[in-house]
Amino acid sequence: MSQPRLESLSTVAPKVGFVSLGCPKALSDSEQILTHLRAEGYETSKSYEGADLVIVNTCGFIDDAVKESLDAIGEALQANGKVIVTGCLGAKTEADGQGVVQKMHPKVLAVTGPHATQEVMEAVHVHLPKPHDPFSDLVPAQGIRLTPKHYAYLKISEGCNHRCSFCIIPSFRGDLVSRPIHEVMREAENLAKAGVKEILVISQDTSAYGVDVKYRTGFVNGRAVRTRMTELVRELSQLGVWVRMHYVYPYPSVDEVLPLMNETHASGGRVLPYLDVPFQHANPRILKLMKRPASSERNLDRIRAWRDICPDLTIRSTFISGFPGETEAEFEEMLDFLREAQLDRVGCFAYSPVEGATANALPDPVPQEEREARQARFMQVQEEISRKRLAKRVGTNTKVIVDEVTPEGGIGRTMSDAPEIDGKVYLDPVDKPWKRYKVGDIVSVRVLAADTHDLRARVV
Repeated sequence: MSQPRLESLSTVAPKVGFVSLGCPKALSDSEQILTHLRAEGYETSKSYEGADLVIVNTCGFIDDAVKESLDAIGEALQANGKVIVTGCLGAKTEADGQGVVQKMHPKVLAVTGPHATQEVMEAVHVHLPKPHDPFSDLVPAQGIRLTPKHYAYLKISEGCNHRCSFCIIPSFRGDLVSRPIHEVMREAENLAKAGVKEILVISQDTSAYGVDVKYRTGFVNGRAVRTRMTELVRELSQLGVWVRMHYVYPYPSVDEVLPLMNETHASGGRVLPYLDVPFQHANPRILKLMKRPASSERNLDRIRAWRDICPDLTIRSTFISGFPGETEAEFEEMLDFLREAQLDRVGCFAYSPVEGATANALPDPVPQEEREARQARFMQVQEEISRKRLAKRVGTNTKVIVDEVTPEGGIGRTMSDAPEIDGKVYLDPVDKPWKRYKVGDIVSVRVLAADTHDLRARVV
């Protein structure tokens, strides 16, 4: 679970404390709010005591996240007393219709749901009037970011049209709403100009970008461009930065992006041969109960076709073990899928009965102990796959983006690794002055060793 972040911009009042919890999409919401605050002349405080009020951006997806968010709100109330709550937990209600946040913490000043920048700003204006005549140049073109300077998340849409039975996110974030392509590209261009080296494209369903507006034609720098994933990726490929695709559903439309990945990768371009595809399961009956698209057979064929088009493709995914009604045979089918698919990066979650999810009403729930045992078995299989796949990289050369420089060398990531969720590359100390590097540099390395998740390498 992510830790609260209290970001400091300067010491000029009025000051707002900001706590950001949850996933990259929530982080992007936080960045938008911080950008608006800065545009209006507000500053932020790195301590509760130094803030005139505190905004807490919450997560409400699973029980642990709800508890963490409620605890963070309570801590802010105790330390500061003036708290505005936003995010997914703000949209969550009890059976009686009362908001979860208001019921637990009735003293909060205001509560909004996710992607509610305007509502948050209105609440701030009520309880902490904005400074007089702020200067527009207080805000950099790329906005305020909570990520390191060398990478940034680019959210291309809000909401989701799927109604997966284990998920309650659409009840928080609503149906799919795609951002205009000119707006997305303007943000991406500003990020690249500001020195960002890696853009991570995020949404609830990246493959569906533009479906809600029927792939409407927009204009990017005076050129007509359709609001569609393929066209967006093609535009992003021209920026000269790494572009990494997250939350991609396994639709046939994704096939169009693979040649572009292969072409730009082979020619030194920057659309990374990387797809984050949440398969969740392999058994057709369980996928149907989950209300997920596609069957395991089609997914295996699709994976083979993708790798034929782009041999260097990295695929990461997530799965759920112990879904209600899952039999031992159906779980074994998921293990067989894993062995056949040979995915590069995989996470597995034991099913969690999230309040409000329709899957909770399904018959034959799997006992928690068995859910967790299956999760452990799943990860044991995947760890062996990962160990063997990484071992093949020993002795090869690859590109690494540097995330950290230490006295012992450095820590970075290959094109196959997204920040915080995938593996790392531990860099040996340099032996020549011209091999020195700094955070954000993209360097060529020789892989020296590998374990289950990470690599060790030296700069060449």
